[in-house]
Amino acid sequence: MAHTGNSHNGVSPVHHHPDFYLKDGNITFIVQDTLFRVHRHFFECESQFFVKEFAKTPREGTSDSSAFRLDKVTIADFANFLWVWYSPSYRREKKPKDYWLTILELSTVWQFPEMKKLAIDELQNFDIEPIEKITTYDRYQIDRSLLLPAYKLLCKRAGRMSIEEGEQLKLHTVLGIQEARERAIRSAAESGCRSPTSADVGDEELDKILIDVFSLKGHTANRQGAQPQAQPEPVPTIKTPTPNVNGTSKPSAPGSNDNKPNKPTGSGRR
Repeated sequence: MAHTGNSHNGVSPVHHHPDFYLKDGNITFIVQDTLFRVHRHFFECESQFFVKEFAKTPREGTSDSSAFRLDKVTIADFANFLWVWYSPSYRREKKPKDYWLTILELSTVWQFPEMKKLAIDELQNFDIEPIEKITTYDRYQIDRSLLLPAYKLLCKRAGRMSIEEGEQLKLHTVLGIQEARERAIRSAAESGCRSPTSADVGDEELDKILIDVFSLKGHTANRQGAQPQAQPEPVPTIKTPTPNVNGTSKPSAPGSNDNKPNKPTGSGRR
C-alpha cells in the first residue's frame, strides 16, 4: 500500500487499489482514500470532459503525490467503470442492473458516448419496471423509441397509474399515457368490443397510437400500419488492454482488433 502522510498528523493514509493500480499505468487518480493508476489513453480518446480537465493541469496525475482527484464517485463505482476496459471477458460476466446504471451515469457525466451506448445496450436486456425505465431513460436523455414496450405496459394494465407513480414521471409522459389509453379504448370500441378497456386494442394499433402520441422517431409506421423491420445498431466497442488487471497491461493500439469489447456513473471532478 502507498501512503501520503499519516494518521498522526491528521492526514489519512492513501492506498493502492488492489486491481487497478497498474505497473505500466500513466495516469493516477485518487478516489476517496484510494489511488488508481491506469492508462490515460482511455480517457483522452473519447471523453472531451477529461481532455479539457487534463489540459487545465498537465502535470496532475503524473504521480501518486499529484494524483488527479475525482469527487462525487465511490471507490467501488470507479472500479466498476474501469472494469469494462480491463476485462476482455466482460460480455460473459453477468452483472446486475445497478452495475450498468452506475456506468450509465458516469459515462453521461464524464462524456463517454460509446461507454454510454454500451450501458444502454446492456440495460435493454433487463426486465425493468416501466416507471423506473421511463424515469431513467428521461434522466439520461436516452432515445425514447426504446421506451415503446414500457409505454405499452402502462397503457394495457388494468388500473391507472398511482399518484406516487405520476409524481415520478414528467407531466407530458403522464398526459401522453392517458391520451393513449383513451384512444386505445375508442379504437377497441370501433372494432366492436363491448365495454372495452385499453388492454383490448391490438398490439399493432397500440403501437401506432403510442408512436403518434410520443412522436417516437425510431418507429414510423408504413402505409399499411405495420412497423418496418428495425435494423440492429452495431454493438459499440471499446479497445481494451492486455493481458489482465493484476499484471502489466498495455492498451491496444488505435485501430487494433485485439480484445474489442463494447462500451458505457456519476461524478464530476471537483
